[in-house]
Amino acid sequence: MENNNKNVNTPVQTANVDETGTDKPFWQVKSLSEMTTSEWESLCDGCARCCLNKLEDWDTGEIVWTNIACSLLDDHSCRCKNYENRLETIPDCVPLTPQTVEEISWLPATCAYRLLDEGYDLYWWHPLVSGDPDTVHQAGISVRGRVISEEGMTVEDYENHLVHWPGKTPKMIPCPFRSAELYRHKRLIYIVNINFR
Repeated sequence: MENNNKNVNTPVQTANVDETGTDKPFWQVKSLSEMTTSEWESLCDGCARCCLNKLEDWDTGEIVWTNIACSLLDDHSCRCKNYENRLETIPDCVPLTPQTVEEISWLPATCAYRLLDEGYDLYWWHPLVSGDPDTVHQAGISVRGRVISEEGMTVEDYENHLVHWPGKTPKMIPCPFRSAELYRHKRLIYIVNINFR
């Protein structure tokens, strides 16, 4: 996969003609490692859950989430304020690659990279499916309005900000944008829940 960690804002090809002659979105016909940089970057739905600080139990390896966001996170847009230079600014930032997606245990269950790596399709609210970058916020999937910045905090403060919602999978409720249509996710039909609270 060609990924130079740049935030590419150029349009991506969203459909390919498969061997049967039908159009399918690129994420349904390419593996993560086959994607171009712009396709790879477009998989990020902008939820920013991966930008939350997490605590790991040294003995068990259990990961617990906090509502404390990276200092570079814009908590309204749910995007990095300095994406291109984030690795120099935040040394413990973990860049996603096809290899790290397979290795990281803390990617949210709703993360497009994780879903595709595990053989699932994207949820209805993903901007590549909905065509609207705001559906991830409208669906309540993003961290918008639920986080505080790590600036000025000590690691000791983190235990006072433990939350469970970033690691939860949505329950089933109707998709408000396609009321007559059910979204197919793997081989089961789900009606996706957008209420985590």
